[in-house]
Amino acid sequence: VVRDASEITVILNDKRKLKAKIVGTDPSTDVAVIKISADGDLPTVPLGDSDEVRIGDGAIAIGNALGELDGTLTVGVISAKGRSNLSIVGGAPAYQSFIQTDASINFGNSGGPLLNIRGEAIGINTAINPTGSGIGFAIPVNIAKHISEQLVSHGKVTRGWLGIAPQELTPELAESWGLKD
Repeated sequence: VVRDASEITVILNDKRKLKAKIVGTDPSTDVAVIKISADGDLPTVPLGDSDEVRIGDGAIAIGNALGELDGTLTVGVISAKGRSNLSIVGGAPAYQSFIQTDASINFGNSGGPLLNIRGEAIGINTAINPTGSGIGFAIPVNIAKHISEQLVSHGKVTRGWLGIAPQELTPELAESWGLKD
């Protein structure tokens, strides 16, 4: 949502407009942390535990649908967890383990929360399937918490790297390497 932004304005439900600055971004997971300052209390959403989410659980997606319909709320269920290898319009993050829901996530909802039925954020709305309906994806909140802690502490995310990539061992590869069944 903040990629290539030259200026960020956060608009609260009470219509206050606050300037924000980027604390850090992690394009590999499509997570960013921004900072705003304001007088008085700021509204917050309690964070849930995305590891506890089960297929069939209720889901509520909130966002600014189409960039014009602020406060849009749609409901549905969790369809799947751990979705990966998705081709996403605008570029797919390298690390994918999405929560899939049929709660309608529309253009403009990116960055809004995916809530459980207790009103706790369990994900960050991030992607839709533009050729289908009823298929939306959210970054699990537990991944976002881990990434945001690193961004706040260090301004970046550090990952270990082995320098290898897993690959399916096909019969042709096994034969070329002289491996037996």
